[in-house]
Amino acid sequence: MASRGLPRALRMARVAAPRPVVSTALPRPALAKAARAAVPRMAVNAPVRGVKTMAFADSKETVYERDDWPRAKLQEYFKNDTLALIGYGSQGHGQGLNLRDQGLNVIVGVRKDGASWKEAVQDGWIPGKNLFDVNTAVEKGTVIMNLLSDAAQSETWPTLRPMITKGKTLYFSHGFSPVFKNLTNVDVPKDVDVILVAPKGSGRTVRSLFREGRGINSSIAVYQDVTGKAKERAIAMGVAVGSGYLYETTFEKEVYSDLYGERGCLMGGIHGMFLAQYEVLRERGHTPSEAFNETVEEATQSLYPLIGANGMDWMYAACSTTARRGAIDWSSRFRDNLKPLFNELYDSVAAGKETQRALDYNSQPDYRQKYEKEMQDIRDLEIWRAGKAVRSLRPENQK
Repeated sequence: MASRGLPRALRMARVAAPRPVVSTALPRPALAKAARAAVPRMAVNAPVRGVKTMAFADSKETVYERDDWPRAKLQEYFKNDTLALIGYGSQGHGQGLNLRDQGLNVIVGVRKDGASWKEAVQDGWIPGKNLFDVNTAVEKGTVIMNLLSDAAQSETWPTLRPMITKGKTLYFSHGFSPVFKNLTNVDVPKDVDVILVAPKGSGRTVRSLFREGRGINSSIAVYQDVTGKAKERAIAMGVAVGSGYLYETTFEKEVYSDLYGERGCLMGGIHGMFLAQYEVLRERGHTPSEAFNETVEEATQSLYPLIGANGMDWMYAACSTTARRGAIDWSSRFRDNLKPLFNELYDSVAAGKETQRALDYNSQPDYRQKYEKEMQDIRDLEIWRAGKAVRSLRPENQK
């Protein structure tokens, strides 16, 4: 697909009618510079610093931002708290290091001498000072950050629940366990605040955006408010773990949208479309490099960053008239064919089928071996073997 420079009329229109920008997820450096020049930010009426009421399409929402919670304020707010982070996987790693860099009293609880324990030690956590076994950390903590895997949360809950006593706060980054309590058996105590901060990205991104001084977008929610201050605490925790902007939701909506999105456009659906397009090109006689470049490389390196920076219309305008015409014509065909499948997916999520599937599979004793086999199967697909070669030719990967 041939890309073109933006038509002059469109460039002028962008200056005359800039769009509001809240997302902190920026595109690649060169595109980011162009996007900032082409799309100036719109001033938003914000009577309270750090809180903005904005129109998203035709709906007004309140957005909370970290400017209202500078580091000194966070340290004062949490001065009497011990943030006990349980689990040191992707989110635990990213959120934990960010909390530590904020100067807050955070401790990590993992299985002693396990793989996560060793990783935590490598990251500078000190056994007996801010690194403990899970039970000790939960006993010491006032804010219990349950960042174990969904399956592990279910398995460990009978042991952890008695230690989450009145006056403590229970924190999740996914609504999975309490929302599907009939399947997970995670029935939270009635005398504690239960809050959620769900970063919209991996723990690696949570960490990298924080270190870059930006911050990830996150959802916040309150499942149970005993003290009357649960929402305020959720906002403070959201900023403390590295969020730039916070959007309010519910535990149920968070887990429904998350499970749905992961299986759809974010991961499962997009991988399925990549495979389908690549396989057709190969079956029609195209080379692996051409099939990969047209399916993945151009999407991820050229077009998707434009969508992320300014929207689908902006991306269309940056392409040739021929490409634009075909994309507009075929998008409705894809929508009409895929929407029934997406409805089927959402029904499966809401009915708890996806939850049951995840619990059943991820609780198996040989889960890691089966998972590694699935990952190796993906690595061995021709599309990703071709992609490895294509990526090696990028200038940033040249030695």
